[in-house]
Amino acid sequence: MGKRRLALCAGVLAVTASGPAACAAYAADGGDVSVVPAAPAPGGDIALRVTGCDAREAVAQSPALVSDARLTPDDGGDGLAGDGRVRSTVTAGTYTVTVTCDGTEHRGAVQVVRKQTPAAGAEPAARPSPVAPVNAGAGGAARDLAGRPEQRGPGTAQTVVALALAGTAALTVHRAARRQARRGRRTG
Repeated sequence: MGKRRLALCAGVLAVTASGPAACAAYAADGGDVSVVPAAPAPGGDIALRVTGCDAREAVAQSPALVSDARLTPDDGGDGLAGDGRVRSTVTAGTYTVTVTCDGTEHRGAVQVVRKQTPAAGAEPAARPSPVAPVNAGAGGAARDLAGRPEQRGPGTAQTVVALALAGTAALTVHRAARRQARRGRRTG
């Protein structure tokens, strides 16, 4: 697949995947400031974006955030964007997000939702990742090699081939050095 086709497919996939989430975020804020996801849980990370701001930098403030979020020019070029984290101790509810830019105050909202806790004695639906060792590198190969007899170094055939190659290399270097020495005697 060509580079252009690959880039086009990746772009279509990105728009398709983020379309519903982006629409929900814009619908939830009602202002120039958008928050994705629009309804994070306490301790969750969020992406902030403000439009209608010509400054090179701004700061987003909210009582729901751990600290002020620094916003810088967005890749799209028509706004500022940055990341923030919701306080882990914040209670569920809707909180105002304020960005002051060029003397204008832009507002949005973030709706913090309660963390879902499993009922007493219930097992979580999904296990945290990873739950078992990952079959990567020698760790995954160790199980396969455990049943095989132990091998100790190269066999006779590999040793003979290695010695032949080393001898050939040494002979080639020696001949090249002799030729160079003869040429040096002729010109000097």
